[in-house]
Amino acid sequence: MTEETEEEKIPETEPLATESLVVEEDFKDKYLRVLAESENMRKRLQKDKLDAVLYAEAELLADILQPIDNMENALRFAKDAAPEVRNWALGFEMILGQLKEVLVGHGVSPIDSIGKIFDPHLHEAVEALETEEAAPGTILAEFARGYRMGTKVLRPARVKVAQEIKK
Repeated sequence: MTEETEEEKIPETEPLATESLVVEEDFKDKYLRVLAESENMRKRLQKDKLDAVLYAEAELLADILQPIDNMENALRFAKDAAPEVRNWALGFEMILGQLKEVLVGHGVSPIDSIGKIFDPHLHEAVEALETEEAAPGTILAEFARGYRMGTKVLRPARVKVAQEIKK
């Protein structure tokens, strides 16, 4: 019989134990990756849901703006009306105030335009006036008030813009 060296006496179970650790680490790595992917998907779905709700809310609030404008325009003429019409107008002014409070409660604010420089992200130019009384690009009048909800523009302001006189 030949004498076995020290290396040959190593039991055959050790390589299996090492393989087992490698497989275990591989499973652990895969588990952690799947767990991370699952968490990322949950966060993405939650964000998508929130975005959808905010979009729907913004669309609804934007649809309310036109009736509010119409009510404001109608109430401007109530001052010259008969006393009983003015009493009705007072009630409508209260309702209009409540509607505006709803808008404010949802983070909707009007866009200040008159005297400001035209910004195509906030304003829609519906008329231009050649004048030397204001710098070119200055907003001279507002035909319809613009509104934003946070940083999102619900409706741009429709404005008249000063233009340089062409010679």
